Amino acid sequence: MDAVVFDLDGVLVDSEQTWDEVRRAVTAEHGGTWDGERTTRALMGMSTPEWAAYLATERGVRLPPDAIAELVVDGMVRRYAEGPPLLPDAVEAVRAAARRCPVAIASSSPPALIAEVLRVTGLDDVVKVALSSELTGAGKPAPDVYLAAAKALGADPAACVAVEDSTNGIKAALNAGMIVVAVPNAHFPPDPQVVAQAATVISGVGQLSTFLDGLSRP
Repeated sequence: MDAVVFDLDGVLVDSEQTWDEVRRAVTAEHGGTWDGERTTRALMGMSTPEWAAYLATERGVRLPPDAIAELVVDGMVRRYAEGPPLLPDAVEAVRAAARRCPVAIASSSPPALIAEVLRVTGLDDVVKVALSSELTGAGKPAPDVYLAAAKALGADPAACVAVEDSTNGIKAALNAGMIVVAVPNAHFPPDPQVVAQAATVISGVGQLSTFLDGLSRP
């Protein structure tokens, strides 16, 4: 095991519902339509430029993509003002993994939100590589952000454990050739057929250490 690479939203931060609420509000305010859970699932894993373009072209938001992205990200920053909604055991899970091997973040969130979570939690002292898919190429399910994280760590993707919660996130980690631990999102459960391709399934990130113990045994 060369490294552990964590997704952020839905794995460490319970933010998928917040993203959904903020995007829905911007869509409604600027003349777009939201096709229920279908739209929510389509956006999960997309990079910022991708979901902003999708809202403009597919959902009819009457703003240029750059303006949509700015409004949504600003809304998320305001929602995070009192601290990000961390999931149980999230911080300790990252620290426990970091005691074994290098750790990274590979997220679809914009860099500013990733940096804020690391700053508030104090995890910036153990997470040396934190990448946003908007800076590494295509968003999830493309493997770009995971491959970039492995490269930045000097790690073999096939020897990296990826921790993911969504259909597109799990697909991205699988496409990168990583060992995937699925933590199914309780609010937006991933496709069972995709989850079945993971090396293991856990109900919370606090259970990750047990799986890593098994990998470490000869």
